[in-house]
Amino acid sequence: MQLELDFGIEPEKSGQRNEPAAEQHLQAENRLMLVDGMALLFRAYFATSFTGTIRRTSAGLPTNAVHGFVRYFWDAVQKFGPSHVVCCWDMGSKTFRTEQYTGYKANRPDAPLDLIPQFDLVKDVVESFGICNVGLNGYEADDCIGTLAKRHASDANVFVLTGDQDMLQLVDQRITVLIMKKGIGNYAVYTPEFLLEERNLTPAQIIDLKGLMGDTSDNYPGVRGIGEKTALKLVQEYGTIEDILERLPELSKAVRTKIEADLEMLHLSRDLARIRCDVPISHPFDEYSWTLNRAQVMSKFEELEFGSLGKLITGKAGIA
Repeated sequence: MQLELDFGIEPEKSGQRNEPAAEQHLQAENRLMLVDGMALLFRAYFATSFTGTIRRTSAGLPTNAVHGFVRYFWDAVQKFGPSHVVCCWDMGSKTFRTEQYTGYKANRPDAPLDLIPQFDLVKDVVESFGICNVGLNGYEADDCIGTLAKRHASDANVFVLTGDQDMLQLVDQRITVLIMKKGIGNYAVYTPEFLLEERNLTPAQIIDLKGLMGDTSDNYPGVRGIGEKTALKLVQEYGTIEDILERLPELSKAVRTKIEADLEMLHLSRDLARIRCDVPISHPFDEYSWTLNRAQVMSKFEELEFGSLGKLITGKAGIA
């Protein structure tokens, strides 16, 4: 079963809805939305550049990714009504993970030239919305999101807006992960109950799964020769990597041999997959409170020639 919320835009695939779980979160007094800025920006860039036509200002500044980012972001805040918002960013390619494993994300191509000037531009737009940008050298946006989610789960019901399945390890009763689906307005809403129903996994098992199967996108191998199907079967049957290792004699000879030959990489891959939740971020929770200044946003939109987007914020804002 695939879970999506339908807000008037045709979803990629129809399926059972999970509005009751989302509504339960929406009734809380404080609702903190943590935005995976890089995920939204890259998604917006490639969704609008595949035709070969890039949106630009009259001065030639590319703005297609920022324009799309605003559309994704605005839809989400309208649907989930956060009282507090933070946007988290990667701060460069060098992190503690690249120190652990030099091949980490080494297969990533360089960013398209038209996207590069939009990295700083999008942060200016986020600031115009009165939203705090957060990032820290040596860490990924995922780690900032994980830290803020765990730290402030006692202050608010937390929503993580992303397209990254790795974030599912953060899910708990106070943290909901919103996985963006195809198009604008379609979300898979992950609670612990739905993650268990859909994949028969707990949030912690997402980390063990990645340790076994690796991640081609992030370029770490896991156990060579073990793919997603086998990794999923092992985790579902035995629970954790520790339990799998304790019961190695019960495994088939082929699987046991692969694991024994790659034990060091198994543990390293699991460590690379784990989102750190202890990033030294010092902002107080109240700093994330969101109050929209329409005039400020409109001024930025006019500067970037986003006339059509101005219509999005001239009505009622999606703020509790």
